[in-house]
Amino acid sequence: MRETIVHGTDRVWHPDAILSAFPNCVMIVDRNLQPINCSAVGLEIFGVASLADLPEGAPVTCVAPDHRRLFENRMDCAFESSAVDPFDVPLQLPDGRLIYAECNIAGLASPKGEIDAVMVTFQDVTALRNTEGKLDQANSILRSILTTIPDAMVVIDEAGRISSFSSTAEKMFGYEQEEIIGQNVKVLMPEPYRAAHDGYIERYLRTEEKRIIGIGRTVVGCRKDGTTFPLQLEVGEAKIGDERYFTGFIIDLTEKKQTEAELQSLQQDLAHASRLSAVGTLASSLAHEINQPLTAIANYLSAARDMMDGDLAENREFFLEALQESVSESLRAGTIVRRLREFVSRGEINRRKLSISQVLEDATVLGMIGAQERGVKFSIDIAPDTDYVFADRVQMQQVMVNLMRNGIEAMADSAEKKLHIGVQSLDDERLEISVSDSGSGIDQELGDRIFDPFASTKGTGMGLGLSICRTIIEAHGGTIGVEPNPDGGTIFRITLEKAEREQNDEQ
Repeated sequence: MRETIVHGTDRVWHPDAILSAFPNCVMIVDRNLQPINCSAVGLEIFGVASLADLPEGAPVTCVAPDHRRLFENRMDCAFESSAVDPFDVPLQLPDGRLIYAECNIAGLASPKGEIDAVMVTFQDVTALRNTEGKLDQANSILRSILTTIPDAMVVIDEAGRISSFSSTAEKMFGYEQEEIIGQNVKVLMPEPYRAAHDGYIERYLRTEEKRIIGIGRTVVGCRKDGTTFPLQLEVGEAKIGDERYFTGFIIDLTEKKQTEAELQSLQQDLAHASRLSAVGTLASSLAHEINQPLTAIANYLSAARDMMDGDLAENREFFLEALQESVSESLRAGTIVRRLREFVSRGEINRRKLSISQVLEDATVLGMIGAQERGVKFSIDIAPDTDYVFADRVQMQQVMVNLMRNGIEAMADSAEKKLHIGVQSLDDERLEISVSDSGSGIDQELGDRIFDPFASTKGTGMGLGLSICRTIIEAHGGTIGVEPNPDGGTIFRITLEKAEREQNDEQ
């Protein structure tokens, strides 16, 4: 074994033994760039058993051709000054493998102080560089996504700190990336959500109960200038090691809400016009319906007046009966007028918990006007477990009046005229209202288009009634359909949500 005396001491060291202890490739190279010695790990990395087995010209010839000049320049610098910064070189090994190595070169001075050899170390950093490359690629992709994604995108960590903020988010909230990165995401929310948001994250991390992740929700955002706006938020979760990140995709709903408001206003106008049109078709029947109690009142009062000249005590019982009947007829006429006034009013939509039986009773006052004179037999059956619905009373009356009037018209030429309304529970959350008649049945030409606008076979009317009915029912979260009545005629079926269903608006 070779040995070397340490200058100024009586100690000796054995280069082979020391090199064998290095965990990396360590090579001693002379001024002719020929290897003098190499660590055991180095020989193992190069895949050879001894220095004699290294390729001719190694280590220079093992450096990839496009990096050899760089390697040789750094070697020259080491022989001149002994100071060389670490650098990366690709190594083409004898067995054909290509690895990336971090190279360090240090000059070795002789006892005379002359640098006649250098120590070259190669540390395999292939895996590290590949990982760094993939990380750079991932960051590049993320930057591209943040720049081009049409929806606003915000990434936060477990503490709620913003780590990524897309270009669209900058425009939406008015913050620049440089000023928003690192801030708590709650600055993008108005109160009271701002104060509560940290608690939402803490609760999720503690319980893992998902209340918004993967579900999506319409919430309120807050711009830098303090203005608020509605937004649709979709949240996803990612784990990197032991850390969690939450990605929020945000859509500004300002224009959508405005459009919905305008559409709702148009639908209200159309529904109002439809109600006015329906009242117009009832005009003659309404006059008769109101004239009946007025005539009865007049008759009772006229008779009472004529009997005033007689024995008042003897006629007292008749007077009381006449007055009572007059009161009843007055209330009857007043009920019709009140329902009519409510029906044609153009009030705002006001949904609230309503008794389904009361809704149908109110609708029947107008819907069945003139039906008895036409020989229509009306029946209604409401199951006791149907309870309440969450609906707008006038709009629901409009739907029911429309279906009842259609049924009455469809039975104009029928020998048997039966109109039946049934209400039953479908399950714990929904109920069904059915309106069946014994009329002429569904027009085969219309088929499934019966709820389309302007789809009508009537000689009069615009064919908007059923279309408006469907719009109203769907706006209430329900459905409406039609099917042939097995006994002849038509059955319309409406499903609505029961009012007992609780709404959970918790964030």
